[in-house]
Amino acid sequence: MVLDKEIKAQLDQYLQLMEGEILLKVSVGEDKVSQDMLELVNELASMSSKISFEKANLERTPSFSVNRIGEDTGVTFAGIPLGHEFTSLVLALLQVSGRPPKVEQSVIDQIKSIEGNYHFESYISLSCHNCPDVVQALNLMSVVNPGISHTMIDGGAFKEEVEAKDVMAVPTVFLNGEPFSSGRKTLEEILAEISGGADASELSEKDPFDVLVVGGGPAGASAAIYAARKGIRTGIVAERFGGQIMDTLSIENFISQKYTEGPKLAASLEEHVKEYDIDVMNLQRAKRLEKKDYVEIELENGALLKSKSVIISTGARWRNVGVPGEQEFKNKGVAYCPHCDGPLFEGRDVAVIGGGNSGIEAAIDLAGIVNHVTVLEFMPELKADEVLQDRLYSLPNVTVVKNAQTKEITGDDKVNGITYIDRETKEEHHVKLAGVFVQIGLVPNTEWLDGVIERNRFGEIVVDSHGATDVPGVFAAGDCTNSAYKQIIISMGSGATASLGAFDYLIRHTTEETVAAK
Repeated sequence: MVLDKEIKAQLDQYLQLMEGEILLKVSVGEDKVSQDMLELVNELASMSSKISFEKANLERTPSFSVNRIGEDTGVTFAGIPLGHEFTSLVLALLQVSGRPPKVEQSVIDQIKSIEGNYHFESYISLSCHNCPDVVQALNLMSVVNPGISHTMIDGGAFKEEVEAKDVMAVPTVFLNGEPFSSGRKTLEEILAEISGGADASELSEKDPFDVLVVGGGPAGASAAIYAARKGIRTGIVAERFGGQIMDTLSIENFISQKYTEGPKLAASLEEHVKEYDIDVMNLQRAKRLEKKDYVEIELENGALLKSKSVIISTGARWRNVGVPGEQEFKNKGVAYCPHCDGPLFEGRDVAVIGGGNSGIEAAIDLAGIVNHVTVLEFMPELKADEVLQDRLYSLPNVTVVKNAQTKEITGDDKVNGITYIDRETKEEHHVKLAGVFVQIGLVPNTEWLDGVIERNRFGEIVVDSHGATDVPGVFAAGDCTNSAYKQIIISMGSGATASLGAFDYLIRHTTEETVAAK
């Protein structure tokens, strides 16, 4: 039995929502994955009278496609879509059956308007929490537009193909046989790459906001909701709604939730924001801030937005090591997400740079997958919690190197090793390996504010107890600020604080202008 009782119970409820009949075409061989796939297809067909299947010769074996009766919809799974891809399977069954996807009609119209033939292939791992967004977006596009097709390929089931194409990070997408993207992509981002993004002039024509939030993570969402609840004109401009939590797998310290996952929390934030009259401008990156009569925000696409007050919540990103080879081999052996990319290095040697909690947690996770893990820590001692260190040192396939200064990540067309200097002896060492996972903390996304707003030596925006910066009308919240701790729940609180601070500023500023006019 491929599906356990709990999953079967969930699936049974979903299958009752199917609209019409579907046909699964399955291509299998004698291998274990093929037999499990055939069993899965059998179980699906036995659970609903609207599902039937037949054997076929598809491009890859093992694989199965999900089709309307008499019509190929272009949705194919080369691998067994369970684990993080279970939802992708459910949505494919429902949408191919005729169940309308839960996206705005304008998005559906945009997909339908795409002309030409687009065949997408996405390479994923079933442990990757970033992959389902890509798989589900491409499947939806295939269902809506007959010129688009998509095959999800489980790297664990097609190792030779993955190695032949040098896929060393997931999700990796090919379009018509050529590399298209690597990493998490939303449906909106994929559409923007194919058909172009929002028109700059259209954004520039928007009326000035009362509060404009720059950044769509937990702090930004919280700030926008608090502002909108005051009944004032509110907007969010975000490069990626959800921010860094979209790359977070496990969240166990968010009060009131015993456990959740980053993408799930981000979806809840977006759903909550959309309950209010908030102008959400996604896939837009801020380039410049200038204080005039209004606070002006220039975007990378040239658009100019104006607001009476601004709340900056641009968050932070993974810190780079800054050594030769890091950028050259990014997604070619250099990785930042052990949960997503770890399975691609099964049976091989890897290194983890960083001895803090994130680094040691990554090393522990990877030790269960790869052949050997080398942990490189710059300082004389690891910085991770003692319980994590105890677990690490109990593992037989982990080597910890302290006082190690990373000098270079080496390779040809992909990573083949790492060079470090022993800070005590000054001796140089080289370790042969296939992958390097960088886990050395975060850097705030504030470079675009150089010379405009006060920041500390770490690049964090300096704010007061109200979230105010040194520029009147400009506030900041979350991981981009000098807050003592970088936590989701603290970011949300600081977003609310900054929003209330901005509202207080607007009241006082408007009052002062009225008095001055008299």
